[in-house]
Amino acid sequence: MISEQPIRLTVGTQVSLEALMAVPASSSGGVVICHPHPLYGGDMENPVVVRVQEVCAAVGLATLRFNFRGVGASGGVHGGGVAEQEDAAAALDALAKAMGGGALAVAGYSFGSRIAALVGSRDNRIAGMALIAPPLAMFDFGFLADTHVPTLMVAGTRDQYCPPDDFAQFTAARPWITSAAIDGADHFFFGKLFPLGEAVTAWARRLPQGRRAP
Repeated sequence: MISEQPIRLTVGTQVSLEALMAVPASSSGGVVICHPHPLYGGDMENPVVVRVQEVCAAVGLATLRFNFRGVGASGGVHGGGVAEQEDAAAALDALAKAMGGGALAVAGYSFGSRIAALVGSRDNRIAGMALIAPPLAMFDFGFLADTHVPTLMVAGTRDQYCPPDDFAQFTAARPWITSAAIDGADHFFFGKLFPLGEAVTAWARRLPQGRRAP
């Protein structure tokens, strides 16, 4: 597993984002990882984001995690979830260019899962999405009804922002979504990073064969 290297992502003409990227020479796929809400301390060093990067890299995927605008050493200011979609799109472009081919995927945690879903659902390059602790009680994810990208959704059975009943109903209605409920985990996965990593590993191993449905 190769080490991540610091890079800068350019978004438009005025915003530059800090990021960490690792691209193995033999990688057949890669994933961009979006962090939780910037206004509540979310950044690319969040333990869940780091765990996702670790397990994806361990199965040979290229990875790119980054700080949204206004976070850490990234320029700009928080964009209310709109401008952050531009950030994620720029990250996907950068990883795709660095990989030079292979399956492209996007993952996100909490607020980042909504950004990942919005961007991934309209990008024809995306072969898979991993949406971790999607805050179904706070944001509308109904737009995924028309999206048939192979998707993993993971949530804890004690997640206060993703109620278990809502999670079960949402995933059951969408057969292209593989669901994983982490027993006893809350929204932050305290003490539950190992089973979370197992769920993401299984998803990551399927990615190189993943393709977007017509």
